[in-house]
Amino acid sequence: KKLQVIIFCLLIFSACSSDKSVSEPKVSIKKENGKFTLYRNGKPFYIKGAAGDTHLDELSRSGGNAIRIWDTIHVDSILKKANENGIAVIVGLPIPESNAMFYYNDTAKVAKQFRDLKKLVNKHKNDPAVLMWCVGNELTFPFKPSYNNFYKAFNNIVDMIHEDDPDHPVTTTMVNFQRKEVFNMKVRTNVDLISFNIFGRINSLNSDLKNFAWFWDGAYLITEWGIDGPWEGTPQTAWSAYIEPSSTQKAATILFRHKEQMPLNDPRSVGSFIFFWGQKQETTHTWYSLFDDQGNETEAVEIVSSTFTGKEPLYKGPKIKTMHLEGKEAKDNILLKSAATVNAEVFMEANETVGQAGVQSTVQSIKWEIYPEDWFKRDNINNIRRPKPVEGLILKSTGFKLSFVAPEKEGPYRLFATIYDDDGHIATSNTPFYVLATQ
Repeated sequence: KKLQVIIFCLLIFSACSSDKSVSEPKVSIKKENGKFTLYRNGKPFYIKGAAGDTHLDELSRSGGNAIRIWDTIHVDSILKKANENGIAVIVGLPIPESNAMFYYNDTAKVAKQFRDLKKLVNKHKNDPAVLMWCVGNELTFPFKPSYNNFYKAFNNIVDMIHEDDPDHPVTTTMVNFQRKEVFNMKVRTNVDLISFNIFGRINSLNSDLKNFAWFWDGAYLITEWGIDGPWEGTPQTAWSAYIEPSSTQKAATILFRHKEQMPLNDPRSVGSFIFFWGQKQETTHTWYSLFDDQGNETEAVEIVSSTFTGKEPLYKGPKIKTMHLEGKEAKDNILLKSAATVNAEVFMEANETVGQAGVQSTVQSIKWEIYPEDWFKRDNINNIRRPKPVEGLILKSTGFKLSFVAPEKEGPYRLFATIYDDDGHIATSNTPFYVLATQ
């Protein structure tokens, strides 16, 4: 009889243990001893991430472990590549901005959106690469009752994910740290954590988090960070063209921000994502791009790798000191006459010569290109397609010097220089100029 009781107790204990293991989510956020920890498959998982869906093999080799995507257009192939490279994915579920009340007041459209997202979540919820879901990107969260239908639609999606896929947390993103937005997210939404897309304002993030902890002290993610966006007080020419830093300056900014401004020791942070791991057109094709469209790496890739691994960066590729156009820099507001012969030069940080071994690397070649200024926007969204370069203007390229003919059509342009070494590295710089038509 005593043996039967012991066996019965063991069976109960076994069943309870089994139920516990079954109910434990694959991905969860726990607060333990005042610190938030993201767990994945039972192990702590601090996100060392990159925003983008390409070069996942290089991300893995660099010490990264996660990517963040904004939509589900190619989610099947992205998840496949992520699994092959041991990379986790935050899957973005795009929804209209909250001020699109014409949409949220249309019950048929909202219902269709809900059904579509429910189908997608249930299709991919068991994929090993899925880390969490991000509902919307850079939404605003107003408090006015007139936005109730937006909040109802938003929370219905969040609640659906919690019910259908309890294995993965749900987040959403905001631009910078905004108290009102944080307040409204906490009071009026059911997300598991808040995510910030933050660039220049990262310099005040530590103090912003600390000063508002009396109201909100939850877990958070930095889903985008890096160099300044053009809108953040970036210097401009007299004709309002943004002056872009060189790839060398960008790498220095990323290193400084990670060491001095990133909330690395904040017990509420569960990780971050550098922006942008790949190549994209936004103001220019080089502004945010850590790679070019051929897969060559800028210095920033090595810097990001050092932030993942904790090792000192060992970049030995080309570095640009400055770029001159007719002896002037971008800040000098360079005006050119149409069809005039113009001289340009790139100055390197090391005494390098094209085709010869230098202090840093062997510079193999320089590619010069002239593009019209890209100001095109639709619905306040930047152009995502690179404009066509203006062809037939290059006269002669020798070493780091160039002579070219200014375009005939009046207007704003940029001269781009891309320096390639023999090991897959590039350095980039560009200078805006304005062409005045000759009378």
